[in-house]
Amino acid sequence: MSSRADFIPRQYIDVFQTLQDSVPPWNHAQIQEIVRDSLKSCQGLQLEEVFDEIGEVLGSASIGQVHKAKLSQKYGGETVAIKVMHPNAEKMFRDDFKVFRTLCKVALPGWDPIIRELELQMMTEFDYSNEANNLICVRNNIAKSPYANKVVVPEPKMDLCSKKLLVMEFLSGKKLASHIEGRVASMFDGDLSMTRKVLKAKQQAMFETNDSESCTNSEKGVLWQLNEILGESHKNLNILNKGVKALQLASLSHDARKKLSLILDVTGHQIFNDGLYNGDPHPGNILVLDCGRLGLIDYGQTRRLTKSERLALAGVVSSLGKSTNSLKSVHEIADAMRKFGFRSRDSNDENTAKFAALYFDSDDEGRKLGYATPQKYLQYLNAIDPMVAVPDAAVFVARTSFLFRGLGALLQQSLHTSQHWRRHALTALERNGDGRPLYNLGMYPIND
Repeated sequence: MSSRADFIPRQYIDVFQTLQDSVPPWNHAQIQEIVRDSLKSCQGLQLEEVFDEIGEVLGSASIGQVHKAKLSQKYGGETVAIKVMHPNAEKMFRDDFKVFRTLCKVALPGWDPIIRELELQMMTEFDYSNEANNLICVRNNIAKSPYANKVVVPEPKMDLCSKKLLVMEFLSGKKLASHIEGRVASMFDGDLSMTRKVLKAKQQAMFETNDSESCTNSEKGVLWQLNEILGESHKNLNILNKGVKALQLASLSHDARKKLSLILDVTGHQIFNDGLYNGDPHPGNILVLDCGRLGLIDYGQTRRLTKSERLALAGVVSSLGKSTNSLKSVHEIADAMRKFGFRSRDSNDENTAKFAALYFDSDDEGRKLGYATPQKYLQYLNAIDPMVAVPDAAVFVARTSFLFRGLGALLQQSLHTSQHWRRHALTALERNGDGRPLYNLGMYPIND
């Protein structure tokens, strides 16, 4: 919910976003004891010989919290980030998820396969040594990709990691959404209220149009609304100064669009070439680093896809990304969905193609029909011809697409994930066709 600024009111977004990394943290003494116990029991080390200091809390979620720390000279003396698991986190999650699953039966009918796969995947987060291995795999894949100089994944200190402790490279930067908001705020002398008004105006303009000229119309809408907003509280600004601010905002919008495109491209490459991607790319897991590159953090919910799963998904995404609504295209998308493992009660091709768009592309069709949320639109589709089988491999890719759409809304950018991912899907299909191997995970091969 914290990622869907397109249909959740801003005041709720602000509260929900604190659950990404601002849950009230455990006190420092308790965290030190967990670190001390982990180092002693797993590595036979004393806390004082490994760390000179365990410092400020960088973020805290339900499972654990992250601190900035400094290694002793014996271990290199560098600044690191340490992720420490909260006491009884696994038991609390199991108990909470039982309640969540019960609520979902009422509030989210039709989402049973997604909820089941979500629970199974989230259980892997309760061993930080898994995440350390995921980081190594992802770093290896990024290093041999076209994005090696554009994104950074933190390097884990494997000799210090364990089930309850993850020690990794510290990345200095800001969350992507905060970075964009901060740059807009600088245009208005740090006036956060004015910043929110401007960003909301652009967001509203973006969703008021659904045609192919949405970007142009959105820019016109935000320029007009910007002038209206500035006219109310910045009467001392002349037309020239207002124009300068409008151009600055347009430049920021272009920068946000470039960053979002980069994230989508990296993820598309990871899904279709590597078979290894982050299933939880919420806004708190994407940083704009001081060096200008993007930092990708938190690989606790890393998903792996077999070669056959990647190629089946590539068939769906390549069909979706053609941007045509012809009858032939609808049948092609529906056939690709069935080859992937989707099954509906009546095998309605048109409805199946709409499910594909909802899962792997955008919410636009539901919005055009007047459905305020993807859930309402899903209920509409299920009423026509419900899905009776959803492949597990599809669940987190769909979730990733859903989260990216929300990130786009936070950054005031409309997007279609299949259009960004199509070239990666086609590359995977072409490589399979001529016998060339796809990337493996960086540590061990994937079996079909």
